Amino acid sequence: MAPPRTRPMLSPAPRRVLMFGATGTIGRATVQALAERGHEVVAVVRQPPAMPAALWPGPDSLPGRIVLRQADVTDPASLRADGVRGERFDAMVSCLASRSGAPADAWAIDHKAHCVALDAAQEAGTRQVVLLSAICVQKPLLAFQQAKLAFEGKLREARLIHSIVRPTAYFKSLSGQLVRLQAGKPFLIFGNGTLTACKPISDADLAAYLAECLDEEARWNRILPIGGPGPALTPRQQGELLFAALGRKPRFRSVPVGMLDAIIAGLSLGGRFSPRLAAKAELARIGRYYATESMLVLDMATGRYDADATPETGTDTLAAFYGRLVRGEETIDRGEHAVF
Repeated sequence: MAPPRTRPMLSPAPRRVLMFGATGTIGRATVQALAERGHEVVAVVRQPPAMPAALWPGPDSLPGRIVLRQADVTDPASLRADGVRGERFDAMVSCLASRSGAPADAWAIDHKAHCVALDAAQEAGTRQVVLLSAICVQKPLLAFQQAKLAFEGKLREARLIHSIVRPTAYFKSLSGQLVRLQAGKPFLIFGNGTLTACKPISDADLAAYLAECLDEEARWNRILPIGGPGPALTPRQQGELLFAALGRKPRFRSVPVGMLDAIIAGLSLGGRFSPRLAAKAELARIGRYYATESMLVLDMATGRYDADATPETGTDTLAAFYGRLVRGEETIDRGEHAVF
């Protein structure tokens, strides 16, 4: 478990919040952060968890209220009847995201489902939206990035107060090689391990930032890139931190980016005849993107990523997270987003 945090101050204007994407790790943390600030959160989920209380420890002791409702966010009729129920909401917060990033999934969730949610929220009186997006949409080469950007555009055109939050890499996405290292294998890097960099951010720090957007007027009607406490870390430095947490000497194995290009080419060729291979080709493209593009603010004038221009928030560091992960105090569920 992460170290205990000081309870934040209550919101000066508690709101009824319509929440989407509440069962993912960041979504769960965001529901908690909203309730800690005194908001009433109605979390709409497609499939309710078997043990909802386990999602938000001690919800009855929080200043706010958490309500779980089952509805299909891709179905306008279901969302209105089972999620909104004709009630009024002050704000909408969404941590909803496609699971795989594959084109069909991306356009169904990152774009269409968000459009359905926004329409329903507006009908319910919502005047403010906080959207969790991604910093990689700065350079949209992939379907899920294009789908996210398309909804960002729709949100900006709506006459609503909005905060579009684009975080850098998550702790969980940088933790997939722990099992390899525990098995005595080297840490995999592309090239020399310094091709990219990011400012990793924890679920709790990101959730606090999202919740604060409701009250922080400086964050209204803005696109907000955000990272965790710096400095920016390269994959090689991330590997060194993970080895340090394990108390082992660093060992690396370099993988040429060209290998990914060859895999993509082969899968793309097969994808002309097989939808399954076409989907795998897109996943390989996603892997290549993250192997070659930094998760930092992109200077559009120079085409270079700028660590100094990437804002920071929070106090939780990747090194501390790795330590808790190795000691078994943290677990990760990376689902379909795993690269290694």
